[in-house]
Amino acid sequence: MYPAPLQSSRPSRVISVGLLGPLLFALLAPVLAARGPALPDYPADEVAPGVYVIHGPVGYPTPENQGFMNNPSFLVTDAGVIVVDPGSSVQTGEMVLRQVRKVTDKPLLAVFNTHVHGDHWLGNQALSAAAPEVPIYAHPKMLAQVAQGAGEEWVQRMMSATNGATEGTLVRGPTMALDGGETASVGGLTFRAHYYPHVHSTTDLMIEVPELGLLFLGDNACNRRIVRMDDGSFRGSVEALDGVKAVEAKVLIPGHGLTGGWEIVDNYRTYLNGVYEGVAELYEQGLTDFEMKPVLAERLASFKDWPGFDDELGKHISLAYLEVEASAF
Repeated sequence: MYPAPLQSSRPSRVISVGLLGPLLFALLAPVLAARGPALPDYPADEVAPGVYVIHGPVGYPTPENQGFMNNPSFLVTDAGVIVVDPGSSVQTGEMVLRQVRKVTDKPLLAVFNTHVHGDHWLGNQALSAAAPEVPIYAHPKMLAQVAQGAGEEWVQRMMSATNGATEGTLVRGPTMALDGGETASVGGLTFRAHYYPHVHSTTDLMIEVPELGLLFLGDNACNRRIVRMDDGSFRGSVEALDGVKAVEAKVLIPGHGLTGGWEIVDNYRTYLNGVYEGVAELYEQGLTDFEMKPVLAERLASFKDWPGFDDELGKHISLAYLEVEASAF
């Protein structure tokens, strides 16, 4: 015999299960609906047979470009599609998918992220939503940095730079480590990773597809665009660009700027080396980084029309100064 239930003098308050669902939806709907506007479509340029690049605006992330300013790329093979650097937000990733579907309905096979800076890979979210099991390759150091919170930092950076245009973007980091010298075979193609310890960051991969004579440069060399070097090394960058010249590629895809040939590497090396060697020379003469800027601005005048030159040169000189100073000890 079961004991009789205890009676309470307090009035009972029962929430109907039937009302609970609508109540929760009403509370959560504003959160779930918080999302920036869709990104307009940008054309996908076929730069080699079956290889497409969506050349983004050349500049910084702004409300006007909604944070889209890199070069998402995709390769179409008999087996499916491989995407490289799907961009800065879920909206950019969705735009990339729309461009893919204008070309083919083949399945998504793999994604490659060239480095940890979020303007290149936060679009992973859209690709993962479309193909949850798709492998996303990156250098092991990128996987580690994303696990330590780099992704959330970049989500906030893009939100701030675009006045919320990238809202709704969540971190979907890489899932597969690809170290320097390693290859991944996807869709009948070979993706060979070239890694140098400290270039634009410590996470950079340059990705070669030998069957197509193709080389993805990431932000290690950009075409008529000067990019930030806050996480980089000038000396390491010059050494990396010298080293990668051994690759037999004909089509080079930079992280920013138009696709081209080896002139992209040569020109960007000239700039980086000009900053580093110029700072080293003037450092020996006892000049401060502030005093160096007008001298180096004149020496590097051939780059003055490149977007980013005016904004970055002073910072680049200060960063190279610290690098030169460190090498002296």
